[in-house]
Amino acid sequence: MTARILVVDDISANVKLMEARLMAEYFDVQTATTGQEALDILERSSCDIVLLDVMMPGMDGFETCRRIKANPKTTHIPVIMVTALDQAADRVRGLESGADDFLTKPVSDMALITRVKSLVRLKMLTDELHLRATQGHAGGEERITLADLTKGAPGRVLIVDDRRSSFERISQTLVAENAVDIETVPQEALFKAAEGNYDLILVNISLGQYDALRLCSQLRSLERTRTLPILLVAEPEDNARLLRGIELGVNDYLVRPIDKQELMARVRTQVRRKRYTDKLRDNVQLTMEMALMDSLTGLHNRRYLDSHLATLVDQSIARDRELAVLVVDIDFFKSVNDTYGHDVGDDVLREFARRIRRNVRGIDIACRMGGEEFVIVMPETDREMACLVAERLRQRVAGEPFVASNGTTTLSVTISIGIASLSAPDDTPDSMLKRADLALYQAKREGRNRVVADAA
Repeated sequence: MTARILVVDDISANVKLMEARLMAEYFDVQTATTGQEALDILERSSCDIVLLDVMMPGMDGFETCRRIKANPKTTHIPVIMVTALDQAADRVRGLESGADDFLTKPVSDMALITRVKSLVRLKMLTDELHLRATQGHAGGEERITLADLTKGAPGRVLIVDDRRSSFERISQTLVAENAVDIETVPQEALFKAAEGNYDLILVNISLGQYDALRLCSQLRSLERTRTLPILLVAEPEDNARLLRGIELGVNDYLVRPIDKQELMARVRTQVRRKRYTDKLRDNVQLTMEMALMDSLTGLHNRRYLDSHLATLVDQSIARDRELAVLVVDIDFFKSVNDTYGHDVGDDVLREFARRIRRNVRGIDIACRMGGEEFVIVMPETDREMACLVAERLRQRVAGEPFVASNGTTTLSVTISIGIASLSAPDDTPDSMLKRADLALYQAKREGRNRVVADAA
């Protein structure tokens, strides 16, 4: 795992020591000696992690962190506060200023490397999600910020712990800001986590009757819990197991005795990060749908048809299966726009799309090619069956008036349909669409409101 780390400290010896440790793990290291210098570096170049000292002249680490997190361009960059202060309030202050983690000097190698690797893994995930979400948008989009992701709705936390004294103390602390569930049977925790829509799962590493790290591995293997943050609660002597947990994908850990403020701050950070990545995934899904769906009708668009029809043709030829294509056109649609306006025309298109969906199968592909022209691809369907489906669709359109403008406008609509079926081993999507188009033109020449199949 490689990444670019920015080390910010005004003491040269501290910078060199941190640089040597990180370079030994093959990280690329940049350095800065003031908060402003760090902000300038982040503005002009990309970094994956910021290791930020608290006690610096001028702008201290807390203010530097706040500015990093307030800037949409840099809010996604994980910040680890590095401090000589050992008071819990100071550690919590760092987390509440927006830091993703903290380290107390003298920094142990285990703490340094595990925290850095965990956050690098998260950074890579969010970078990939953000890239997918913004591809195809002219000029790109600003990154979403973390500021409001924990306001309003409490976090949903599942505690997996079979020691009553342990889970009661943790739960009593967390319920102030979170909805907390407790699972004392580790074997049931995987199913509960998969069904519960949690923001975080907190696991006691010292479960009495079950290997906690096996549970973590199972959580990372299951699709529904693969991205669920995991926070381990460990004993001071559990360093080796903590390292193994980080390798398995554990996001964070606490070492007993647990400070209540630190517990709250770490849970708050993980909930915020979970919601951040969830929002990015939602954006990715929306972007994919926008790229492949017609925004007006909700049907697939031409881009989707172009990418899938070729595959269906190839598969049908290879497997010696039938395939039919219907090209559908709304009759005299221009006069609808001219007479009633484009808003009514849009209502007609949306209602027509609904009628298409009600009259085709789940395996069929319905697309809007543009304007009033639609294409329906029907796998494993011969010409005779395609004609029956097309005729049923024609009747369902012509037999019931279309209601538009919130019920104030009613009009009759008819459609013409041309059909082409797979005819030869050298048939192509273009040749099928061309034959279906020719059949459609014939239907229009013969008076519209009819179905015509190609003669191939």
